[in-house]
Order: sequence, then C-alpha cells, then structure tokens
Amino acid sequence: MATQSYVSRGLGAVTRVGVAFSAGIVTAIAVHRALQEGSRDRDRQSRGVEQAGFAQQQQLQLYLLDKALTDPDLAAVLSTVEAESPTRRRQFLFANALYSNTLLAYRIGLVSLEELHGYLRITCQNPIFRAYWEATRHHRASLLETSDEARVGRMVDALIADLDEAETEQWWVVGTPTPADEP
Repeated sequence: MATQSYVSRGLGAVTRVGVAFSAGIVTAIAVHRALQEGSRDRDRQSRGVEQAGFAQQQQLQLYLLDKALTDPDLAAVLSTVEAESPTRRRQFLFANALYSNTLLAYRIGLVSLEELHGYLRITCQNPIFRAYWEATRHHRASLLETSDEARVGRMVDALIADLDEAETEQWWVVGTPTPADEP
C-alpha cells in the first residue's frame, strides 16, 4: 500500500502540474489573443483617424475649389496650371477635383483598385481631363515615388497610353488595373 500511495501521490502531483501547466498555456494564449485584438483595434482606430483626416482635407479642398470656380480671380490663385482662358482654368480645377475625389475614395477604401481603374478609364476618355493631366505632368514629378498619388498617377499614365494604342473602339475593356508597381 505504501507503494501504491506513493505512486498515487506522484501521479496526483504530475496531474496537478500538468493541469497547472495547461492552464498557464491557455492563459498565455488568451492574453496573447487579447493583445493582438487590442493591437488590431488600435490599427483600426488609426486608419479611421487617417481616413477622417483625408476626408476633412478633401472637404476643405472642395470648399476652396467652389470659391475658385465662382471667382476667376481666386481661380488664378488656386490653380498654378497655365490655361489659355478663365473657362479652361475652371475646367482644369474641376478635373483636379474629380481626380482628387477618386483618389480619396481609393485611399480610404471606398473603392477597390479595380473600381478605381474602371472609373479612371472613363475619366480618361474626356479630352479636357487629358489636357489637364498633361498640363499637370510636372506637378506629379515631385511626388514621392512610393506614395499612393504617384502610383495612381502612373496608373493613369499607363491607362492613357493603353487607350491611345488600343486597336479597338471598346475603350471599356482597355488596360489592366495594376501597372508593374501596383498601387
């Protein structure tokens, strides 16, 4: 009996150690998951703040644009693009607003890359937008190469080139959503 009692006590101790060890692992996993979830929550909050900042900046830009579209004197201040007439300047400002709005929708996740590409493919059909795009080429040259705006700008450049080279009248099927350095 003494041996059996010793074995029983030994197994009981091993069982208690095993249970304690298992409980420790379960606790560690739970803490790890809670920390990961907290990190994801902070990431979501950070993205939300970033998106709100983009949206707020866009709202201010649209306010300024509205003022410039109604007053040629203010349009001359807001736009640094050479335009042959006040009408053309306002058209370029409006083209910039359309492009900026589309870029913002992509940046904050309202549209996918494919949706962005499709919308820009339509926009690139417009000769005034194309004239604006060419007139502002030197503006884009100063963008940080890895920025969203620079990558999307290169996508527009590729789209325009693809549309110009297309051997079809079906412009809605021209181009691919991602250039080599995809946004």
